[in-house]
Amino acid sequence: MSGPEIITLGCRLNIAESEAIRAMTADDANLIVVNSCAVTNEAVRQTRQAIRRAKRDRPDARVVVTGCAAQISPDIFAAMPEVSAVVGNREKMSPEAFRPSEMRVRVSDILTVEEHAPHLASAFAEHARAFVEVQNGCDHRCTFCIIPYGRGNSRSAAPGQVVDTVRRLVEAGHGEVVLTGVDVTSYGQDLQGRPTLGHLVERVLKDVPELQRLRLSSIDCIEIDDQLFDLVTGEARVMPHLHLSLQSGDDMILKRMKRRHGRAEAIALVERLKAKRPEISIGADIIAGFPTESEDMFRGSLDLIAACDVVHGHIFPFSPRDGTPAARMPQLNGTVIRERAARLRAACEDRRARWLESLVGTRQQVLVERSGHSGHAENFAPVRFSSLQTPGAIVSVSVAATEGGVLTAA
Repeated sequence: MSGPEIITLGCRLNIAESEAIRAMTADDANLIVVNSCAVTNEAVRQTRQAIRRAKRDRPDARVVVTGCAAQISPDIFAAMPEVSAVVGNREKMSPEAFRPSEMRVRVSDILTVEEHAPHLASAFAEHARAFVEVQNGCDHRCTFCIIPYGRGNSRSAAPGQVVDTVRRLVEAGHGEVVLTGVDVTSYGQDLQGRPTLGHLVERVLKDVPELQRLRLSSIDCIEIDDQLFDLVTGEARVMPHLHLSLQSGDDMILKRMKRRHGRAEAIALVERLKAKRPEISIGADIIAGFPTESEDMFRGSLDLIAACDVVHGHIFPFSPRDGTPAARMPQLNGTVIRERAARLRAACEDRRARWLESLVGTRQQVLVERSGHSGHAENFAPVRFSSLQTPGAIVSVSVAATEGGVLTAA
């Protein structure tokens, strides 16, 4: 093995940061980095499982744990015999943090961090697209979410810095760039002049004309202003695919979650998007079984899948996180939560299957993944090729059929 082994759990921001860690630790073949996630208790369990598996497979390697779970609960991971060091989210952008040291825990108070780390990001190793971190942290305090305590308050990268990074990635051969962060639509509120995400997208497109495809990671529907809306619906190089942080389809549950949008606002946004750009595909995060959720409230979330035409659904069974207000609310029975999550997933899968079927016979522009056997269309539909394609290329294909949730090219 020529470099470190990087194990990434969780979000696209972690994916981006893992690649920055890979680059800065490239000379350490004896290193395993586990970049953890803390969004649910299950994510923390998977992190611990990944640590044990990694050490079992390579007993002589040093295992360093970083990411949100490490930031929030460093003592839990420091107590694991498999772990050589625990590194916080602030510290993980320093190469020194991953070198052997007598200091096993290197985790500072993330809520005191004001500057944005200048690393941004490089390409995701298994994909042809590149991820660029434009923002980190979150100023909101949703009652179910522990992530602000893992990522800190919102900090943005300067527009010029983002443009330079995108240009470098395009020059390196990447046809698609994804702008990512913890709360991407809050971009720029901490910068001089308060540029918006729409301003950043417009500048990237203008200053890097060679960029073929620009995609946005998960965004907050209430923060899509007119400029960003016009770019998403009117600019061909911005991909027709938005992943919305919806969380629930019931107004009372949204209020108890401390979300800033209502059900009607989410539906109205999707209707506006599709009226202007019908081919746009919608993804959504939805939580099943939030505390106090009745069957009628749950039906609001179930119906939201159809109302917002969700074809890329991410369903999360509610998991109480210590330190969050939702953990102190009246909890639902675990069986009820799992059953509701299964119903939401089934509804998403049914809608997704019908959407994929509607694409049969169309032509799609597909970014070829590293394997050369598959890729993703502009609307993020997965496509399998009939013959090997050049990784990183964008190819035009005719869709012949759907098979196992994937489009097959003629």
